[in-house]
Amino acid sequence: MTQTPTGHSPAQGQARAQFTVPAQHPMVSVLGSGDSLLRVIEKAFPAADIHVRGNEISATGAAADVALVQRLFDEMMLVLRTGQPMTEDAVERSIAMLRASENGTSDGQETPAEVLTQNILSSRGRTIRPKTLNQKRYVDAIDKHTIVFGIGPAGTGKTYLAMAKAVQALQSKQVNRIILTRPAVEAGERLGFLPGTLYEKIDPYLRPLYDALHDMLDPDSIPRLMAAGTIEVAPLAYMRGRAQPVFMNVLTPDGWRPIGDLQVGDLVIGSNGEPTPVLGVYPQGEKDIYRVTAQDGSWTLACGEHLWTVRARDDKRRDKPWRVLETQEMIGNLRAAHARRYELPMLTAPVSFPEREVPMDPYALGLLLGDGCLTGSTTPSFATEDRELAGALEAALPGVAVRHKSGPDYVLNRIKSSGDVVTLENPVTRVLRELDLLRTRSHSKFVPDEYLYNSAEVRLGVLQGLLDSDGGPVTQRDRTCRVQYSTASLLLRDDIIALVQSLGGVAYTRRRPAEGRDQGTAPAAHRYDSHVVDIRLPEGIEPFRLARKRDKYHAAGGGGRPMRFIDSIEPAGREETVCIQVAAEDSLYVTQDYLLTHNTLNDAFIILDEAQNTSPEQMKMFLTRLGFDSKIVITGDVTQVDLPNGTKSGLRQVQDILEGLDDVHFSRLSSQDVVRHKLVGRIVDAYEKYDTENGTENGTHKGGRNKRK
Repeated sequence: MTQTPTGHSPAQGQARAQFTVPAQHPMVSVLGSGDSLLRVIEKAFPAADIHVRGNEISATGAAADVALVQRLFDEMMLVLRTGQPMTEDAVERSIAMLRASENGTSDGQETPAEVLTQNILSSRGRTIRPKTLNQKRYVDAIDKHTIVFGIGPAGTGKTYLAMAKAVQALQSKQVNRIILTRPAVEAGERLGFLPGTLYEKIDPYLRPLYDALHDMLDPDSIPRLMAAGTIEVAPLAYMRGRAQPVFMNVLTPDGWRPIGDLQVGDLVIGSNGEPTPVLGVYPQGEKDIYRVTAQDGSWTLACGEHLWTVRARDDKRRDKPWRVLETQEMIGNLRAAHARRYELPMLTAPVSFPEREVPMDPYALGLLLGDGCLTGSTTPSFATEDRELAGALEAALPGVAVRHKSGPDYVLNRIKSSGDVVTLENPVTRVLRELDLLRTRSHSKFVPDEYLYNSAEVRLGVLQGLLDSDGGPVTQRDRTCRVQYSTASLLLRDDIIALVQSLGGVAYTRRRPAEGRDQGTAPAAHRYDSHVVDIRLPEGIEPFRLARKRDKYHAAGGGGRPMRFIDSIEPAGREETVCIQVAAEDSLYVTQDYLLTHNTLNDAFIILDEAQNTSPEQMKMFLTRLGFDSKIVITGDVTQVDLPNGTKSGLRQVQDILEGLDDVHFSRLSSQDVVRHKLVGRIVDAYEKYDTENGTENGTHKGGRNKRK
């Protein structure tokens, strides 16, 4: 929009601005159906004269109004360029944000376009995003802080946005579980006197959480996720004593399962990679917990009395057997002459998962994940300087010819059969689509679960393809050979580490930032950080098939013996603990990061809804159950307390206690953030005005006794 200086066609003291809508945007998208959006703008700026002629929009009036109209249309165009339509509600909220920035009630750091185009989750044909500035800041706070309180009236999206962030975290593998809880407020009667089964009694209190889940996930998947413990919905009282309920990643023949789901007779994976039955499940109560971390970054949780199978360097030199020590016995004694003292046991054989049929040869998949182009926009291709790899890829892909194009580039063409009369889909493209790998790029590639949790032969084939195409041996004088792999994909990095660990190896990872990284001969700048993985595999596990890499690896003496040492033991608070007994002779089974130990706590995203109805004791209990790598969002409306007379609200009290505490954030929303019917916001304002005029604050009479606490 261009502004005409005062004194031209506008009257003296007025300003004029003109805006041209680009041809690619129909005027109806800017003005709305039947000029509905234009009417909203004209109503908001009654003193401004707005005219539309063709794709030209002009505004004349007071300089301040014209400037706001100009900014409004600029913001609307930014939103439209993202493909998101403008609505009357979005226009009204944009105007409110611009005015707040203009009059100083907002710092103006976020523009309406930034607020309205921030996508949290796309599901079932709809996109969930913040609609107001305060909602955006609430969502941003969830990303930045471990504990976030969302406080505000009904209808401001507190719970819904928190739920969307939880589902987003689960889908991106930032957490392993979602825990949703509400206090079960007794509406004049105790739950025991209500009719129905236990679940029928508590279901009405949890129904809003179920409804939000159904908006964000495939309804058919929700029972499966809940049965597996990935999503848990329970009243707050049921969480007492479970902290981050002690759910551990325990490896079973069918993949990872929470330890809380295990029963006597279930199978877990033992230290020999084979299934072993669970003989007992024993709750241990609340104990002091420690975070035990190995030097490769893997870690787990254990109580102070937990028994560890370890070996010190002197034990190994003197050929002594492995010893058993308590966690607390090793604290402060982890170094010997600056070297790590205690070695942890490793898998003695690759994990034995059931063999599953796969749609593509695992070695071929590894090659394509390493150096293949899987975007789907062109014929699948492969880049290599080794003709040996091109030949191996062609041999592993029936019905596909790997033809040299130029330089290192090869294309993967379907071999046409005689009698073909229609254009058939490329077999590689079809399989990539089936595995959800089509259209992935270097920063988004991953190993599908069909290959991650398959036989050792399948897993090794994928790893060999990855290392042959984009990895290599690294030799050092007087040392055994390690293997190195670099990728821009965080998911692929984690999957490679999982493959290595499942085969009995160890993997160390480090990040090389894109900014400032040496470009070599490549003219383009790096766009993504590089994740470097250093790998050591046990003897008998061959990392390469490519002759030149294999020969170099063996000439350097192979990979040596993978080892893990305890690097640190740090206090981790108090938690409820559970111990399981297995039939394995060494009493070990595989947990998170393929460590051989007992207790580990699942990462979780926990939401406490309607927190104004918690007592101070319940709030403290809930907050002190926070586990490692977890996130808590607590929502509530302090004007809607339904606790019995004389009971204080834990949500009110906690603001005085935790306000300003590091990594704890309070997000406050108001009637301006209500995203329900517009009347709801006006009702909230009316009640606030009434409370102010009648000397009450949030239902409490000033200078008098609390009537609703």
